[in-house]
Amino acid sequence: MNSRRQLVTRTGAAKLLVWVTNHLISRLFFHRPRLWWYRTVMGFEIGRGSSVLVDVRFSARRNLRIGAHSIVNNGCRIDNRGQVTLGDSVSLSYGTTIYTKGHVIDSSDFHTVSAPVTIRDKVWVCAGATILPGVTLDAGSVVLTGSVVPKDVGAYEVVGGNPAKYVRGRSRDLDYELDFHPWMPFFG
Repeated sequence: MNSRRQLVTRTGAAKLLVWVTNHLISRLFFHRPRLWWYRTVMGFEIGRGSSVLVDVRFSARRNLRIGAHSIVNNGCRIDNRGQVTLGDSVSLSYGTTIYTKGHVIDSSDFHTVSAPVTIRDKVWVCAGATILPGVTLDAGSVVLTGSVVPKDVGAYEVVGGNPAKYVRGRSRDLDYELDFHPWMPFFG
């Protein structure tokens, strides 16, 4: 019985930390205290030069790795109940949603399944896009505004629509490193 009580206490504490993160910390005026909280309290791995802007929502502690020089923009929603990995110089634009868990449509008991999401280096996910569980966005790919991505996207492919389909290729000559330093509340 004691181990069950400890589990309930740990689960309750974890839920409280997620609530505090989403409703208080994510709205902090300054960027550095938010990053400190995300790294230290939430256990997120956030690379050098990366930014997590205001009003980003998470589902759990841990299970999030962000590479160097990546940007998670305002209003993003990251379901990190399963592992979410962002590479270097990744740009998640405003309102991007990433899911790692969902229900099985034909399940008699409506059970859930989880699958990791991997977004590799120099990927740009445009505003309002949705990435579904188990998807890998390969290096240099682009997901256009408002798209829903249910399956993997190849390297340097541009996809769009619902469901997202191949639109065209992207230049392979990508030689940039995102460098965004938020200094005002609206921007970061």
